[in-house]
Amino acid sequence: VQLVESGGGLVQAGGSLRLSCAASGWISSSNMGWFRQAPGKKREFVARIVWNGGTTAYADSVKGRFTISRDNAQKTVYLQMNSLKPEDTAVYYCATARGNSYSGNPNDYIGWGQGTQVTVSS
Repeated sequence: VQLVESGGGLVQAGGSLRLSCAASGWISSSNMGWFRQAPGKKREFVARIVWNGGTTAYADSVKGRFTISRDNAQKTVYLQMNSLKPEDTAVYYCATARGNSYSGNPNDYIGWGQGTQVTVSS
């Protein structure tokens, strides 16, 4: 399954963006995750969601500001980002969890998309 992220862009601090991750095949039985990578930094966990959307988890840095969701019929995972901060600037990636994995470790994910750039100006 190939993943394509979209929805990134340039936004002022305090603004919002909604990222989308469109899959080329069915993802309805897969846990999914969003990660980000800023220049010179390691890829870090942002949010994850189980296959049916019933459980989600977030990095402490985005908790209360970001919301992950999914529409399995549309084969798409979303990341709603509110109250954006300059430190949220990064390339954002979505990926599929290996097997039944449900972790924040990037090594437990496969099928990475090409990423979408999010830039938050102060």
